[in-house]
Amino acid sequence: MDEQLETVVEVPLLQHPNNSGSRNKSKTKGRWPWKGSLFILGAKFFERMAFYGVDTNLVTYLTEELKKSNAVAATTSTTWLGTCNLTPLVGALFADAYFGRYTTMAIASTLYFTGLATLTLVSVLKLPAIVFYLGLYVMALGSGSFLPCIVAFGADQFNDTNPKERMMKSSFFNWFFFVSNFGTLLSSTGVVWVEDNVSWALGFGISTLIMGFAMGAFYSGTPIYRYQKPGGSPLTRICQVIVASLHKLRVQVPCDKSLLYEKQHKEESSVPGSRKLNYTDEFKCLDKAATISDSESKSHELCLNGWRICTVTQVEEVKILLRMVPIWATAIIYTSAYAQAHTMFVEQGKTMNTNIGGLFNIPAASLYMFNSVTCMLWVVLYVFSIAPAMRKWKRNEKGFSELQRMGIGKLFAMFSMVCAAILEIKRLQVVRSHNLVHDTETPVPLSILWQIPQYVLLGVAETFVLAGQLEFFYEEAPDAMRTLCSALSHLSTAFGNYFSSVLVIVVMFITTRGGSVGWIPNNLNEGHLDYYFWLWAALSLLNLALYVAAARRYRSKYVAHETRDV
Repeated sequence: MDEQLETVVEVPLLQHPNNSGSRNKSKTKGRWPWKGSLFILGAKFFERMAFYGVDTNLVTYLTEELKKSNAVAATTSTTWLGTCNLTPLVGALFADAYFGRYTTMAIASTLYFTGLATLTLVSVLKLPAIVFYLGLYVMALGSGSFLPCIVAFGADQFNDTNPKERMMKSSFFNWFFFVSNFGTLLSSTGVVWVEDNVSWALGFGISTLIMGFAMGAFYSGTPIYRYQKPGGSPLTRICQVIVASLHKLRVQVPCDKSLLYEKQHKEESSVPGSRKLNYTDEFKCLDKAATISDSESKSHELCLNGWRICTVTQVEEVKILLRMVPIWATAIIYTSAYAQAHTMFVEQGKTMNTNIGGLFNIPAASLYMFNSVTCMLWVVLYVFSIAPAMRKWKRNEKGFSELQRMGIGKLFAMFSMVCAAILEIKRLQVVRSHNLVHDTETPVPLSILWQIPQYVLLGVAETFVLAGQLEFFYEEAPDAMRTLCSALSHLSTAFGNYFSSVLVIVVMFITTRGGSVGWIPNNLNEGHLDYYFWLWAALSLLNLALYVAAARRYRSKYVAHETRDV
């Protein structure tokens, strides 16, 4: 049966076991790849609504319901958000090694739902804060494990060897990003309004119900999904390459690289569910792992020991991960800057006039909707206008490369921080002119709508960076490590949020010495939040320079039997 499936399907993707027996070549060719992906997009839409029903207004809940200070609330929020983006590594390892993406998502969504239900019960029954934090971190585990699997599982529905499906897959990442922001928009307006104006219990309850809808959408596509075989533990393969290389420190690597060890089958890889990778001449010290020593050439048994000799494909998997590290590292500062939209942008907005035309008050956290609307508009503009124009001009199937898109986004992130700093300077001028420095009750007579430009610029940045980043970490990953590499994208967000939390602590420690109130006091009218935003602008500029240097040196992966773009 396995041999038959490998003949029928040109990539290591299998139909659901219940349908595999009836699959034939003609049906494979006629299958509409978007059919399964639509269920994935629906699940992502509802999942983002559920998530941002908690995340967008978490700082407000901590300050108003749990009576935490601004600095503590911001640190708690970014630490939790960092955890949400750290746990994807756990889900990715189990998905790639043992369970596959589908089963991992089923388990993760159950944890996700349980965490949200706990938050709802805390709000209804007024349970202790420790129970709230417990539910928050159960939700983080479920959300984190769900995130890398859903994007990789959605992309799995497209055939890598089919040019038309490859184009569809590139569009999938853009529409995946679109529905994410659509869900975020509805949540950051509707659900946040309910939390601020009706009750936290109802708001959290709506998020829990919506997560149930996400699970329903996901399970509805079960009969038609394509499923990729787990390739075994990626950590084991990585460790095998390192151990084998160290074991052969004194072994001479042959000048003829075709003599390095590789499985003899023309296209079949030693890693289940993965294509062969061609040799590349970077990180040559790892080539020793695939070098056949004199003793091994005389004993076939030694070649079966994965801790002594590895295939070229295994070695190239590790090389790919190492090449990704500089690109991944520069994403940390970007996500730290982006985290300000959920923390300091909100704190800044809460001090301003939130009344719109004398008709209603808009919650400060709801200004994030302008970020989401911008993302959605830019996705549509990119898919239907910018990308086709760039493809025609550059004569390739993508137009802007993933690396170029991420670089453009990092530039706009810096502009957003500059815009926030300029607005804060103006806000403080208004505070002083109206003698509101020590007044924590009266809103500053400056409309909160002046925050829109910084949210819009950050939305443009997010469209270029995150959509490009999702595609980059999936496309450049080894076939059997795609969930793990998708998790790297979220891992950079985790470290970015942790870095933001640490920076707030450091800034407060340094700026409050000598009895000063510091840059970010509880009463922002007495502080200098503008200095904090200028600090982020400088860090963003430095990060952009480092990213450009890393991107110029990056080399794409080289799959066997494919033509390589030079």
